[in-house]
Amino acid sequence: MFSRETLRYSTLPLPDRSDMTDDEMLEAARHFHDTMRKRHSVRDYCDRPVSREVIETAIRTAGTAPSGANHQPWHFAAISDPALKARIREEAEEEERRFYAGGAGDEWIKALEPIGTDADKPHLTIAPWLIVVFAQRWGQFEDGTRYKNYYVPESVNIATGFLLAALHHAGLSTLTHTPNPMRFLNDALNRPASEKPTMIIAVGHPSDDATVPEVAKLKKPLDEIASFY
Repeated sequence: MFSRETLRYSTLPLPDRSDMTDDEMLEAARHFHDTMRKRHSVRDYCDRPVSREVIETAIRTAGTAPSGANHQPWHFAAISDPALKARIREEAEEEERRFYAGGAGDEWIKALEPIGTDADKPHLTIAPWLIVVFAQRWGQFEDGTRYKNYYVPESVNIATGFLLAALHHAGLSTLTHTPNPMRFLNDALNRPASEKPTMIIAVGHPSDDATVPEVAKLKKPLDEIASFY
């Protein structure tokens, strides 16, 4: 994407401009809140397929996120192949067994009790798609020399939020999964050493008997998450 010859500053008129009234802005903000408050982390999936085009479009949305120096230091590996999903599940569950066997510590395990999780991760094979998010710690010019990426965790986290919102907006359920360590994903997906996996996102439709932990509906009120000055 980048070459040394194109690293110069230039401008163009703002290509897209919103011109809402105050009432329209408030209506739009409330509509988006109503949409997003219906998003849930889902662990129970059915095998109903999801088209690749939907996944591609959601990833394109993630790619519009802001990033440090516009380096866009992310890569999204979308997986529908059953054998590859099975390999990822097997290796993820191996890490999870170590986690729940004591690697996490008592306090962390206690905090997870209301969520009801354990080392078994069937969603990794039942959900029709897995999207592995990678953070690119450095990039390369066309001649192969490295350049540094900036604000990588912040940039990738923003793009991941865009992705989750886009998938939910498309009527899909998701679950973020972060086995630790995740280096096995580089090997499984043949990703370079410059990329660090940050999470696995299961994507699909919930099963007919899907549930969510009751505690998941407890959200902090506005006065606990925001201050206005």
